[in-house]
Amino acid sequence: MDKKNTVIGVLLLAAAFVAMQFAPKSTSPVSPATPAATTPATAAVSTPGATAPSTGGITAPAAVPSTLVATPAAEVPATITTLANDFIEVRFTNSGGAIRDVALKKYPAVQGKPDPFVLNQAHAEPMLAFVDLPGLSRDTAFELISQTATEIVYRAVLDGAIEVTRRYVLPPNEGKNTDPYQLRHETTLRNLSDKPFRAFPASLSLGTAAPANANDNGLQIATGYAHSGDFTFVKRADLEASSGFLGMGKHPEHAFIQSPGPVTWGAVKNRFFAAILTPDAPASSLITRRVKLLTELPDSMPTAYGISGATKFEIPSIAPQAETKLGMNFYVGPKEYSRLAKTAVFKADEDKVMDFGSVFGFFAQLLNITMTWMHNLVASDNASRLHWGVAIILTTLALKLLTLPLTLQASKSMKRMQKLAPEMKIIREKFKDNPQKQQAAMMDLYKQHKVNPLGGCIPMLIPMPFFFGFFTMLQSTAELRFAPFLWAPNLSMPDTVGHVLGFPINILPLILGATMIIQMQLTPTVNMDKAQATMMKFMPVIFMIFCYNFDCALSLYSTVNGLFTIAQQIYINRMKDDGDPTPAINDRLKNVTPKKKKA
Repeated sequence: MDKKNTVIGVLLLAAAFVAMQFAPKSTSPVSPATPAATTPATAAVSTPGATAPSTGGITAPAAVPSTLVATPAAEVPATITTLANDFIEVRFTNSGGAIRDVALKKYPAVQGKPDPFVLNQAHAEPMLAFVDLPGLSRDTAFELISQTATEIVYRAVLDGAIEVTRRYVLPPNEGKNTDPYQLRHETTLRNLSDKPFRAFPASLSLGTAAPANANDNGLQIATGYAHSGDFTFVKRADLEASSGFLGMGKHPEHAFIQSPGPVTWGAVKNRFFAAILTPDAPASSLITRRVKLLTELPDSMPTAYGISGATKFEIPSIAPQAETKLGMNFYVGPKEYSRLAKTAVFKADEDKVMDFGSVFGFFAQLLNITMTWMHNLVASDNASRLHWGVAIILTTLALKLLTLPLTLQASKSMKRMQKLAPEMKIIREKFKDNPQKQQAAMMDLYKQHKVNPLGGCIPMLIPMPFFFGFFTMLQSTAELRFAPFLWAPNLSMPDTVGHVLGFPINILPLILGATMIIQMQLTPTVNMDKAQATMMKFMPVIFMIFCYNFDCALSLYSTVNGLFTIAQQIYINRMKDDGDPTPAINDRLKNVTPKKKKA
């Protein structure tokens, strides 16, 4: 019990430290960077123990050329063809018969401007282009053979031996078993020769995740994949040279990382958007490369790089005049948990691309579901993004009301503990040389007055998993991007209202620090020595500093939580306690006070 407040303090410090490490930097939203040369970074150390991606040609019997020859796209003018619905505009290129980029109509690139955010605008390869396969790559010129409002088909014949047909289908809009951001794609390879074609590996590009601007720390730029029920993410930092932490986790720079399958789905993502490929049959591996995209920055700066992903498939042998098909669904859109969690459409747990984590993932999902429900409850058709702040407040209040009975009981226990402090002090003095008797006497005292010695910790510990869950959720929730609230223009960024000598003035973290100080003044404390008291005194200041550059949404949640707790504690402090030990305290003190020795 003496260490209770120390434990609480350490937990709060740990929470602040973790949040500080992963909180995004405050940067002004700008348009995505202009694509640089589309050659992957050449820093060349592969993952230890990994097999390099295939760079050989398609192998076959001598009767069929071992490396197929196609007309290079550079010799044929690139042609862009577009399919669109109310949510996305998909721009296809005949170079590779692939997707050049995807514009998200519901999500602007820059706040307050109409131009949409474009996924894969800065890229190493077009999406779903073949990579690492000479003769069939992004440079292969395809012919557009058919197009409708929802379908496009490309065709190429390689060396007169293999016909490659690439078909894309875009759902018109929302549907019960479809999603407007998810395309259907099929690549059919047909053997036109009279000889069997041997099995060979082929990789399809998932696209490139790029920094938003030169100041984007890129912590959420990653590839990810599902395999055997697990979900793994490869972040850009995993490919960069690192000295590790105290020597642990040290690794050299990698040109690529090849993650073993089977790959149920593979993805490339940034903080708010993702491209997710879910093949009909699992892929054999996922390849992640680091790609330099911001040419104006030096090579030594990590923020100059994005990452590209590719799923590797093992193409089976193809008999003469036979064909094999690669079928898949390809989602290119926002990381909206409520959308990706629809099992009628996404049947392979694609919602795990949110990367909520295993420890606090349950709380992050619960908070996201509750917040989305609250938003739909209060939102209007014309200004729905204006209501996300209200949804956060209602979610916070709902959680506080849900845990109120437990919190009230724990606070009563803490209040009783404070009133028992004089008796506890006497017990310590009486049995200071006998810890076992001291502990037994303390337990008898707690039992007599129906006090839970650990109950006082609960009011402070209850919010912790929700705090971490909320923090984790904010790293991926596209709905909060550019959502304004009161003076804050963007809930996914700090609520900076101005600068003093270059230092940002963020209002909500200051209010949060004030609420923590008031909470400490109102909350009873027992058994606290001077060191603990000093630590708790500075805790609001330390926490405020760590939280200063938090997203406005997290500061809003913490501030509302603190204000409710203040009102709750005022009520508890004024509430009568049937188990109040105060009236009989003098009699009990007489019973436990040691008798004076006779002279």
